[in-house]
Amino acid sequence: MKTETVAMILAGGQGSRLGKLTKQIAKPAVPFGGNYRIIDFALSNCANSGINNVGVVTQYQPLVLNRHVGNGASWGLNRHNGDATILQPYSSVDGEKFFRGTSHAVYQNINYIDQKNPDYVVILSGDHIYKMDYEKMLDFHKEKAASLTVGVMPVEWEEASRFGVMNTDRTDRITEFQEKPDEPKSNLASMGIYIFNWPRLKQYLVDNQSKNRQMDDFGHHVIPAYLRNSEAVYAYKFKGYWKDVGTVESLWKANMEFLDPDHELNIRDADWKVYSQNPNTTPQFLTDTAKVKDSMITDGCYISGEVNHSVLSHNVKIGKNSVIKDSVIMSGAVIGENVIIEKAIIGENANIYDGARIVGENGEISVVGYEEEVGGYKDAE
Repeated sequence: MKTETVAMILAGGQGSRLGKLTKQIAKPAVPFGGNYRIIDFALSNCANSGINNVGVVTQYQPLVLNRHVGNGASWGLNRHNGDATILQPYSSVDGEKFFRGTSHAVYQNINYIDQKNPDYVVILSGDHIYKMDYEKMLDFHKEKAASLTVGVMPVEWEEASRFGVMNTDRTDRITEFQEKPDEPKSNLASMGIYIFNWPRLKQYLVDNQSKNRQMDDFGHHVIPAYLRNSEAVYAYKFKGYWKDVGTVESLWKANMEFLDPDHELNIRDADWKVYSQNPNTTPQFLTDTAKVKDSMITDGCYISGEVNHSVLSHNVKIGKNSVIKDSVIMSGAVIGENVIIEKAIIGENANIYDGARIVGENGEISVVGYEEEVGGYKDAE
């Protein structure tokens, strides 16, 4: 059956800049905003944009991510004419076992894409927080008769070296591209969102692989090759909230911004919902000693202490006389009594024993990792 568009979500990154938080799970599986995991935003954008065929490319620590995505049912993608498919590295005839880069991951999954027989393939990152209608970007792509369209937005100049940056002409055609340059010539940054004409991209990937030319990464190799060959490459300028949560500071800041009821992301918009897997846990419970202010408290939480301007994911427990302020507490964390947590991120299933103090200082965010234990007899040994 002919499918106009297939989306490929690249969700295999290690996320090393998140340190302890990604030692045992992939970055796109990291909890966010109490009710979600980071990948939920890309998946929800696909569902809301009418893209029902989605390949999720995984690699690093994929177990939690695979279980979370499943067959895409939580996002309404498990339809008779669509699905979400987990795509993992496998040993091929040439001995390849792991993805060498973003475009190599797509090359390794050519058979999956060809089964859908699409005109276009949308390449997405699984680790950004945003809402975007990909259909509008596809309309722009068609209008420009583009071979490749890159989603872009301006960033702060001091941040530009972290991104692929580009210059465009008056028609939005890209004339110059630099991938993570030391001295950027522009602050117009790639969002890691691409729309390709699939037959043309496939030709590039297959031809260069057969000639042993390096074509492993979209930013370093594919986009420069398209520009060298005078392909029609355009920039689609996105206006809206978009956050790369690849560092501890950016992840914490995005969660704190999420608490604003007037947040630009507008999570309560019934016309563009962000979906996630429902954990089917118990309702939250606040004891007579609990004090909660300006916070997000999700299902399964049990609170006997004080929570101020913080985000609590599912099944968090907070003991008496404990104070949580300006912090992110991920699913399953247990906080004992008389604990002080401020300007911190506490990883999933962490255990913070009675009397512990975890406070970010000197502008740094304090981090406790996945299943990490702090305080108590363990630390006294």
